[in-house]
Amino acid sequence: MPSYEQLSELLDPATTVLLTVECQQGVVGPDSALPELAEEARTSGTLANVARLVAAAHDSGVQVIHAIAERRPDGRGASRNARLFRAAERLPVQQLSGTTAVRVAAPIEVTEDDFVVRRLHGLSPIQGTEVDALLRNLGCRTLVVTGVSANVAIPNAVFDGVNRGYTVVVPTDAVAGVPSDYTPAMVRHTLALVATVATTDEVLGCFARPRRARVTPA
Repeated sequence: MPSYEQLSELLDPATTVLLTVECQQGVVGPDSALPELAEEARTSGTLANVARLVAAAHDSGVQVIHAIAERRPDGRGASRNARLFRAAERLPVQQLSGTTAVRVAAPIEVTEDDFVVRRLHGLSPIQGTEVDALLRNLGCRTLVVTGVSANVAIPNAVFDGVNRGYTVVVPTDAVAGVPSDYTPAMVRHTLALVATVATTDEVLGCFARPRRARVTPA
């Protein structure tokens, strides 16, 4: 784990963005299409920790982006080139645009200052979406990645962030996957090689400092 000084230097609120990944009702809510993942996200404290980080980000001036995965009712434009996508088409709960399934799940709060970025295709919340352009226009240097799942979307977000030149921070208790023992293994053996790993409390300690104005590129 990094020292407070090292982490604090990375997490300057003026150049940090907090990304929540697929923390939507149809994924981590009570009526999830993926009940095992939803249960893990809730019982492990992951969802509560994401909510704590979002609340602290709002208080400290850290920009928040919520990445949502959804599909049109007619399925047009959706990816079908992997087993995961084809299985998702048969699930009893669908992540349909405009439905409650694609709303950010409680207890995470969304404010008017947040960005909500929706994608209809692929595995990554960054590749092929508005997220990278937003990060650059916001003057982001450090991207904090939270949410689900540690199996697919989280590693995609981390790798995509690193490949685009951002320093990525992963709060290890604010990401979840299945089975429960997979997440720490993924973090230790993969994500820790390319990202800075910390705990939610360590990140919160860095957020709790005087607010600085965000300077966006000219």
